[in-house]
Amino acid sequence: MIIFVSEPQKRLWSRGDDVTLANPLGPPVRGWGQVEEHLEQAASTAREGEPLRYESISEYSTGDLGYNLELEWTRAKFGGAEEMTPVSLRATTIFRREEGEWKIVHRHADPITTTQPAESIIQQITLSMYRQLDEAIRRAGMARHG
Repeated sequence: MIIFVSEPQKRLWSRGDDVTLANPLGPPVRGWGQVEEHLEQAASTAREGEPLRYESISEYSTGDLGYNLELEWTRAKFGGAEEMTPVSLRATTIFRREEGEWKIVHRHADPITTTQPAESIIQQITLSMYRQLDEAIRRAGMARHG
């Protein structure tokens, strides 16, 4: 399920307005139409992919709701590259029973599969952005005092 989207995989997803997807290639989306579009966009970035292994970290289910957290390893060819590139993801998937079948209602995946330094979560701001922010703050201060 990492990158490769086929019609049988799409059938695993709920068609509800509340279905959500947060993949590593873009912001979160909501509703089956947007989820399907983003699944197809993600799939179009890779070819000849193959899953390598999965490691289940945790899973749980109740009568009508369940989740799993896993690490996923795969490889694929990206863009015009001819060599296979490894991909590893940390993924959480939430399932809901709909008309007797388990359907995916949420999936979040990101490339964090190893310990990261705290600095890795700090959003980087470019010098240009810093200058624009500094100028806006300076102007706002002059407007209050002027």
